[in-house]
Amino acid sequence: MKIRNVQVGEIKIPLKKPFKTALREVYTLENVVVKIETDTGNVGYGEAAIAPVITGDTMGSIKWAIMEHIRPVIIGMDVENIEEIMNRIDSSLVGNSSPKAAVDMAIYDLYGQLYNAPVYKLLGGYRKKITTDITVSVNDPDEMAEDSIEAIEKGYETIKVKVGKDWKVDLLRLETIREAVGNGIDIRIDANQGWTPKEAVKVLKIMEDRGLNIELVEQPVKAHDIEGLKYVTDNIETPVMADESVFSPKDALNIITNRAVDLINIKLMKTGGIHNALKICDMAEIYGVECMLGCMMESKIGLTAASHLAGAKSIITKFDLDAPNLCAEDPVNGGAVYEESLIRLDNSPGFGFKDIGNLIYD
Repeated sequence: MKIRNVQVGEIKIPLKKPFKTALREVYTLENVVVKIETDTGNVGYGEAAIAPVITGDTMGSIKWAIMEHIRPVIIGMDVENIEEIMNRIDSSLVGNSSPKAAVDMAIYDLYGQLYNAPVYKLLGGYRKKITTDITVSVNDPDEMAEDSIEAIEKGYETIKVKVGKDWKVDLLRLETIREAVGNGIDIRIDANQGWTPKEAVKVLKIMEDRGLNIELVEQPVKAHDIEGLKYVTDNIETPVMADESVFSPKDALNIITNRAVDLINIKLMKTGGIHNALKICDMAEIYGVECMLGCMMESKIGLTAASHLAGAKSIITKFDLDAPNLCAEDPVNGGAVYEESLIRLDNSPGFGFKDIGNLIYD
């Protein structure tokens, strides 16, 4: 099964509600989709999210990286030689984690088809069902409480609350939400780098003192501030998770060996795909650091790949793979089956995609 062609296209999907964080606001999911064809007629799909404030990748830069740098080094290669393919992808250009992730996904999709097995079974086969949280965007406290109640009514047992714009208002947001949902629902918060280390410790200690029972806090300080992360981790009881601070396996090793956080959030858009994410999983397992499998604003293409990784590894214990549930429509036929908080993986070869609508190829 040799790689014959690589194409890029665009997918656009409206969101049910605007997605708001301390870093950005998104109203429509607009991403790049990669389609890889082989000499056997097999097709593999991958997706790259547009997130300039996080990865630095734009629509134009992603397409350019794939077609001008990655495509030439993998054309003609045999899919079974996955290690060499991934090495070529990684060394094709520096950075550009999202385009690398999209091609990596499409290769793993084909790899599963080659061996007639779902990817999650090839990578470990730990579980075939996943329960995701759902994100509550930054808004006024009452609106966030209403969104939280709506999520619980749909069956979600864990909500992820976006904070980080103003710590005083964040406190009010969390108090309002906790009062609305009661104590039986897990609340995790994501500051998206929005606080200083001292602000983070101050606000999180207040949350602890007020009994808000926060499951974890994600990326409370700037991504580069590893000392600040460690300062927060050392001075609060609430578990701290790194997100934007960890892109590569090297980043993960630095975070882990410095004991800067309690948990790591793995996202394929940051790692450059499944191949490097597996290295982070192995490292985390060695050191006993549990991981979350997270996402950016991706369609079910990217989230199916993420779900297969989540299904493969036991060190991944938390799941934030809700983006398809935030979309107003789903143009993807096949792939992971989303039933609100429940995500199911079947026995289809690769990622199980059958057809993808709304694609506009270059």
